[in-house]
Amino acid sequence: MQLTFLGTGNSSGFSNTRHRLHSALLFEGPQGRVMIDCGSDWLEELPHLAPEALLLTHAHPDHSGGLEQGAPCPVYATADTWQRLADYPLTEKRLLEAGKMQAINGLLIQAVPLFHSLRAPTVGLRIQTGNTCLFYAPDVAALMEPATTLKGVDLYIGDGSALDNSLLRVEQGRACGHAPVSEQLQWCRAAGVESVIVTHCGSAIIGDEHSACDQLAALAANFGIDLEIAFDGLQRCIGCEESS
Repeated sequence: MQLTFLGTGNSSGFSNTRHRLHSALLFEGPQGRVMIDCGSDWLEELPHLAPEALLLTHAHPDHSGGLEQGAPCPVYATADTWQRLADYPLTEKRLLEAGKMQAINGLLIQAVPLFHSLRAPTVGLRIQTGNTCLFYAPDVAALMEPATTLKGVDLYIGDGSALDNSLLRVEQGRACGHAPVSEQLQWCRAAGVESVIVTHCGSAIIGDEHSACDQLAALAANFGIDLEIAFDGLQRCIGCEESS
């Protein structure tokens, strides 16, 4: 299964040549192409990408705005997200049910509610392909039970919006916004996750990626975690060792 980071930016407006496009993933395997999230800058590109299935983590425009004119395939989202995208002209709507494992074009996917936004309820995606388990959380303020949620995960793909607590806030008693990468690394250490890829990059990374990479790599190494900052177009082969 080939994984491509189509885009690795967030909605902050900061960009450079490595992080120009809104965060999106593309899985390609024998049973087709599965795209996860489709921000507004993918609006014209979606027909060329031609996914067989598309999943949304939530309804914010940098994750869903590329569907304003429809989609060439079934689109999976939670009931909360569909409620917020009711006006989108999508003819093949599919429901992502929280906690339920669903088989989608060769991937086993489980939607896991997490804290990010009251106005756009968000899920992380636990994705199983072969013997490899990924957890994708491009927008996250907090996990409800990190050690349980990430148990058995081989690769965590997380939110690179912040390196400190400046993008966290509390609304109606709930954490909202973006957890710093350092906190996400602590979740991974508690759950025994050994590999982390940072995406959805904000100004703290885009402004000085070399410094941010050194800082995060040193922290991750102290936790016994391999860390990488993704960039637009980065490709990784998932589960290739087990199939060779």
